[in-house]
Amino acid sequence: MIDSERVKAAVVELLLAIGEDPTRSELVATPEKVAAAYGEFFKGVGVDASESLGETFEAEHNDVVILKDIEFVSMCEHHLLPFTGVAHVAYLPTDRVVGLGRLPKLVEIVAARPQLQENLTAQIADALEQGLGTKGVVVVIEARHHCVVSRGARQPEANTITMASRGCYAEPAARAEVMGLISK
Repeated sequence: MIDSERVKAAVVELLLAIGEDPTRSELVATPEKVAAAYGEFFKGVGVDASESLGETFEAEHNDVVILKDIEFVSMCEHHLLPFTGVAHVAYLPTDRVVGLGRLPKLVEIVAARPQLQENLTAQIADALEQGLGTKGVVVVIEARHHCVVSRGARQPEANTITMASRGCYAEPAARAEVMGLISK
């Protein structure tokens, strides 16, 4: 749970620290706005991501399930600047599946924490594997980091791609088939 009052006080202090006047008319509402934004950005802190999968259903088939292009926003834990992108999630069910709308919810919950992209990718895969008891999971994330875009390296077109594979998809041959489907 976000402590909005502490966030607002910290924003006032930050504005003072950079030499700004937090009472300037254009900045008066900034602490409140930042606190509200942080409430959204970090709503996944302390939440068990696998619980976001909700109800499972008996599977009538055991073929791969893939949901591509799940958009997300997360915050880099090193700079507290956003990174945005898409997640591609694939899993091979055992005897249970989850409603497709639950996969974006899972990504959203895990992304709503201070994150490193590598950890975000692994945490999504782990939550899906643990929450459904899958035979295999592949998660691929492609993201643009605003700390790379707007400071330091200043590479506005650079994207980072990370992948996590679990279960049977830890084997390169099995993973290659799923990666081929994801890349279409």
